Amino acid sequence: MKLRIALLSVTLAGTSFAADATNFAEAFTNGKINLNLRLRYEDVAQTGLQDADALTLRTRLGFTTAPWLGWKAMLEAEDIRAADGDSYSQAGINPGGAGKAVIADPETSEINQAWLAFTTGQTTATLGRQRLVLDNARFIGDAGWRQDMQTFDAFVLQDKTLTKTTLTYAYLQQINRVYGADHPQGKWASSSHLFNASYAGLSAGTLAGYAYLLDFSNSPANSCATYGASFAGTTKLSADVSFTYRAEVATQSDYGASPLNYDARYSVLEAGLAWKPATFLLGYEVLGSDHNVGFKTPLASLHPFNGWADLFLSTPATGLRDSYAKATGNLPGECALVACYHQFDSDAGGLDFGHELDLSLSRKFGTRVTALVKYADFQRSGLVYSNVQKIWAQVEFVY
Repeated sequence: MKLRIALLSVTLAGTSFAADATNFAEAFTNGKINLNLRLRYEDVAQTGLQDADALTLRTRLGFTTAPWLGWKAMLEAEDIRAADGDSYSQAGINPGGAGKAVIADPETSEINQAWLAFTTGQTTATLGRQRLVLDNARFIGDAGWRQDMQTFDAFVLQDKTLTKTTLTYAYLQQINRVYGADHPQGKWASSSHLFNASYAGLSAGTLAGYAYLLDFSNSPANSCATYGASFAGTTKLSADVSFTYRAEVATQSDYGASPLNYDARYSVLEAGLAWKPATFLLGYEVLGSDHNVGFKTPLASLHPFNGWADLFLSTPATGLRDSYAKATGNLPGECALVACYHQFDSDAGGLDFGHELDLSLSRKFGTRVTALVKYADFQRSGLVYSNVQKIWAQVEFVY
């Protein structure tokens, strides 16, 4: 496979080394192997389409060297297999799935990550293919819920020299999307620039600002320039109870190869209470619209936002208002429960799109195995969208 430049999130989550290697050979002998196995069953019932179900196994195997003279490298392969690849539509790439609901977990084998990084002081420069997650992944994320995660071919420069400050610049050359290389939109050719700065030195929370200048030659309508800022934090109300909050605003317009002409706004406000056994929050998110174009989030980790039924992976032309309540709690048997309710409306035109209930129950077995069952039920108002029910059951092993 031709190696292109790709992004790094600078540090590899969950990986640590005792000390820098003293020579090139030791960088390999002291390196770390990572293995991830995720077995998932997904069932989808959607108005107007045949029911679909997918039993897939995602295998991910990689190796990261120990640091040596400031250098570090990683190579990771990924394979996704289905028990019956035609029991669902793999986003349209399998003729046997025609007429069935889409489950965006295509069968594929690929190099998932391949990068080379150099660190000096508090600055790291990285060339290679890897994941990148900025802030809460609302605009830049790895789409980690899908079996084939989103990765980036690019160059990234990250600096933490200033106290409690992280500065990130990235140039994206190619976007490797969750649909796989065989899909017509599985890879986006990119000439995009990302700028992100965050400061965690305030007692009340973290302040972040960003400019994302996205330009895609083979998906020009998704080219856009987004400028915004966020503030998120937690304040203790008592020894056991905290008040949590998040506020964010952004503006977006056409950019680069875009054939569109628009200027849309984004905002979100969340507030909640957290204590040891449970959390509860209320949120209101608005993705605006202008000239019949909705605010775009083409590189986001989309599944965690606007409902797990994934009806709003693309913002409607009339925009979207998402009013939601979310609760989490620890149950007997070391189980964790998440429940979320959404009411979806257009930002323009006064349309009621529908409402959705999302539920999940998970349990860890030791430090390496997690079991999860999950449910999403979207009920439409009117005929703009389909009724959708989704059920998942999965087991994941991480080493």
